[in-house]
Amino acid sequence: MNQDDYDDEAADARAAALAAAMAGPITSNADESQPVPQPALHPYAALTPDCVLDALESLGIHSDGRLLALNSYENRVYQVGVDEGAPLVLKFYRPKRWSDAAILEEHAFTRELAEREIPVVPAQVLGGQTLHHYQGFRFAVFTRHGGRAPELGDPQVLEWTGRFIARIHAVGAQQAYMERPALDIASFGHQSCAFLQEQRFIPSDLAAAYASVSQLALDGVQRCYERAGELPQLRLHGDCHGGNVLWTDAGPHFVDFDDSRMGPAVQDLWMMLSGERSEQVRQMGDILAGYEDFCEFSPRQMHLVEALRTLRLMHYSAWLARRWDDPAFPLAFPWFNTQQYWQERILELREQVALMDEPPLAI
Repeated sequence: MNQDDYDDEAADARAAALAAAMAGPITSNADESQPVPQPALHPYAALTPDCVLDALESLGIHSDGRLLALNSYENRVYQVGVDEGAPLVLKFYRPKRWSDAAILEEHAFTRELAEREIPVVPAQVLGGQTLHHYQGFRFAVFTRHGGRAPELGDPQVLEWTGRFIARIHAVGAQQAYMERPALDIASFGHQSCAFLQEQRFIPSDLAAAYASVSQLALDGVQRCYERAGELPQLRLHGDCHGGNVLWTDAGPHFVDFDDSRMGPAVQDLWMMLSGERSEQVRQMGDILAGYEDFCEFSPRQMHLVEALRTLRLMHYSAWLARRWDDPAFPLAFPWFNTQQYWQERILELREQVALMDEPPLAI
């Protein structure tokens, strides 16, 4: 939900996908007496511009007709102009992904954070509700927040970011999610690999190599978790990378808690790291300089950095595969499921197997 820095090509891809999905079946003059098979439309095909505007109108908020698709694939997110005041952001949740209860848990968490003056963007309460329904879609309304990408090479920015992540975690540790799942080896690792193999997304000539290296990688992940030992699980942002942090002169704003779930604290830290090992050590030191102002951080969590990276890589491939029936995905990710893509994933997992057996980053 980075409203000021959206991707024009991504928006065009979604628009093209929607137009293609709504274009209707292709007919043939060869034999008009025979029915022509019609591909099933994706649920988002019904989310037309008029539907988006009407959904907002159903809440008693009058739009001025301006509509801008923002860079989002898992859900559909739009900036909508209103007659009075600043534009609003409408987020339409992907059908069947989360239950209403799971979405409301996320809304309650971000509201809890905002009440403690932690810079997040919670769903607006309209008519006493944060989750709304319109023509089979579930949606929420957010205040539009601008910002720029954080300068993650700046030690002060990392320390400031670490301080606010710690404040998020201090609240997240106060109670557990009941409806949302945990980030674990089973869901992100084993289930992801099983789906890719069972649905035959991997080319036949690479299937055995992928099966072998993915098992080695999962074994490595298991060893990392064993070395880390038992760690507290808390409510996380879940997808805390630079793209979900909007920076202003007042500091960071954390957006898009859609992947919020239970997990170890380091999950919200490691995605801020980049570059060579020495650079990552320095960056983590800067983050923890701010983080430990509010929360204690166990060094044992560093054993999980490469394990969590490995799980994310597996989960990402499975996420693309599970969404491949959404017309926006083949247009936006044309490189997925090619021979080269899977060759690169095999090499990537081999590298991760080696990295997971190295000593953790020193802090």
